[in-house]
Amino acid sequence: MRRSVYFIASAALIAAAYVVLTFPMAQLAYGPLQFRLAEALSVMAALTPAAIPGLFLGCLTANLINPVNLGPIDIIGGSLATLAAAWLTWRLRCRFITGRLFSYNAPLEGGKAVRRWKKIFRQMLVISPSVLINALVVGFYLPYLIPGMTINALVIISTMLSIFISQAVVVYLIGLPLLLALVKARPDMEGHYR
Repeated sequence: MRRSVYFIASAALIAAAYVVLTFPMAQLAYGPLQFRLAEALSVMAALTPAAIPGLFLGCLTANLINPVNLGPIDIIGGSLATLAAAWLTWRLRCRFITGRLFSYNAPLEGGKAVRRWKKIFRQMLVISPSVLINALVVGFYLPYLIPGMTINALVIISTMLSIFISQAVVVYLIGLPLLLALVKARPDMEGHYR
């Protein structure tokens, strides 16, 4: 019982934070650039499965209350892309990573520098789904929804690339340090729901 209450509260908190963090830069959060500060929270799925419904509901709510939304395809498609990315992040963390992924004493072979780079690579691999899935899914359908945009392969590829870059900046430069700080502050968080 206590665990399910904690799960629901965590999911609700992540959803609320996602909505709140979307609107400070709302001009850049929607459209072909998609610089959404809230996407830094996508890394939370590496710590807890509660982030999966939390990120989905947060994205869905942010897309619904967007005053210039692009319709149901964007509202549902973007939210489902976030859901898939969060689920895949959790699965990657559970399946491919042994030991404590984000702890400072994770067992890795090799010299100190090699161990450090292996750890960084593994951490980036686990949090990559939100970058890749949003770039592919949202980048593909977005040009079709923006009024007056010419549709061709170059436009679709450039939209995917711009979303990839903006997602990578938010997830790797803001999300990863946030995640590492959370784990350092509270090491028992990692793997709480294993």
